[in-house]
Amino acid sequence: MKPIDPSDRRIVNIQNAEFKPFVYPDGDALGDEVLQLDTDKPIGEGFHVYRMPAGMTTRGHRHNGHEQFLILEGELHESDGTILRKGDLVFYRDGTEHHSYTPDGCLLAVHIAGPEIPVD
Repeated sequence: MKPIDPSDRRIVNIQNAEFKPFVYPDGDALGDEVLQLDTDKPIGEGFHVYRMPAGMTTRGHRHNGHEQFLILEGELHESDGTILRKGDLVFYRDGTEHHSYTPDGCLLAVHIAGPEIPVD
């Protein structure tokens, strides 16, 4: 096996890494942030760590591809009333529509296959 070229690996620690503000395609920013090492994907697609501040509600959206996430910290309230807590692993099928709210802030490890589509 050949050695790993340093340019082929990125390592950060989520406790002290620099998150980037998540800016929606229309330029709106709600205070959420993303830590994403794969720069070949648009921010918020593929695998990333996603942080929502206390009191934030995401925009309503439809998934364009499956979404999976693990709650690392905090609590997330889904639009259908489901409350997700630290340790919950969640899968949303392609085409699922929802929005999320966090009363005290939360941190998630996320994989999203494709860009989300806004819905009312």
